[in-house]
Amino acid sequence: MSFTLFPGTRLALALESLAGLSVGDALGALHFAAPVDLSDPPPSPWEWTDDTEEACCLVAVLAEGDFDRDSFAERLGRHYDPRRGYGRGAKAMLREIRDGLPWPIAAAAAFDGQGSAGNGAAMRAAPLGAWHADSLAHAAVQGARAAEVTHAHADGVAGGVAVSVAAAVAAAGRLDGQRPGLLRAVLAHTPAGHVRDGLATALRIDDVAEAAGTLGTGGREMARDTVPFAVWVADRFLDDYPAAIAAAAGAGGDVDTTCAIAGGIVAAYTGLDGIPPDWLSAREPLPAWLSDATAAGE
Repeated sequence: MSFTLFPGTRLALALESLAGLSVGDALGALHFAAPVDLSDPPPSPWEWTDDTEEACCLVAVLAEGDFDRDSFAERLGRHYDPRRGYGRGAKAMLREIRDGLPWPIAAAAAFDGQGSAGNGAAMRAAPLGAWHADSLAHAAVQGARAAEVTHAHADGVAGGVAVSVAAAVAAAGRLDGQRPGLLRAVLAHTPAGHVRDGLATALRIDDVAEAAGTLGTGGREMARDTVPFAVWVADRFLDDYPAAIAAAAGAGGDVDTTCAIAGGIVAAYTGLDGIPPDWLSAREPLPAWLSDATAAGE
C-alpha cells in the first residue's frame, strides 16, 4: 500500500462501506418475511436493523477523530432501539450501558461471565476497516478494540477483527486499482480460534452451497458460524455487489447479518457505484444524528 489517507477520505470510505452494509442489512431483513426476488425487489422503504444502527454509532465516533471506546459505548446505549431486532443478550447489555454501567463490566458479565461470542461485533465492523485502508495492522487492532466494547469472548472479538481487516483489504485494493486476495489477508491477521479455523477452511471451498453447508450461515448467531461464510462471499463476489447479496441471502440463516457483513466489505471495494441506485434509494434513510456527526467531522 503506497497511499496516504486524509480524514475526509477515511470518512468517505467508511460511509461507502456503511451504505453497502445498510442496504445488505435491509435487504436481508426482508428475507425473514419472504424470499426476495432481487430482480424485482419489494417497494420501499426497506427497514434496517440493529446491524446498521450499531454501525452508524461506530461511524459517528470515527467522525470525531480517534476511535474512543467510551464514546462508542455511550452512543450504543443512547441510540439503542429495541425494535431494531436486537438479541436478548444485547438488549440487556445496552440497557445496562445506557443506565451508566461501565462497558468493560457489562461486556465481561454477559452470558454468565463468558462474554459474548456472537456476531454482533462483526456485523458493524466493515466501515471501521474501510477507514483503516492504509494499514491492515491498524485495522486488526482497532477491530479488536471496537469489538471489546460489547464482546469479551475471544470468538466475538476475532469476528470483529476479521471483518475489519477484510474491509481494509477491499478498500486498499480499490485505491491500488487491483483486486486483492481477501481471504488469505484476513486469515493472516485473525487471531487463532474458531473464526480463524473457519476462514482457513473457506480457502478450500469454491461453491456457495458448499460454503454455506460447511461454514454455517449464522443460524446460531455466533461469530464462528457467520464470519467465515460472509467473508468467503465477499471474497468470491468482491467486484459484484448484487451477486454478493444474492449469494448471502440465498443461503439462508442470519440473513440480515451475513448480507450486512458481505455488503459492507464489497462496497468498500466497489464504492457507491457498485450498489444498484434503486436499492440504495429504497433503503430506509440512515438516522439524522449520523448526518449531524459526520457533517461535524468533515
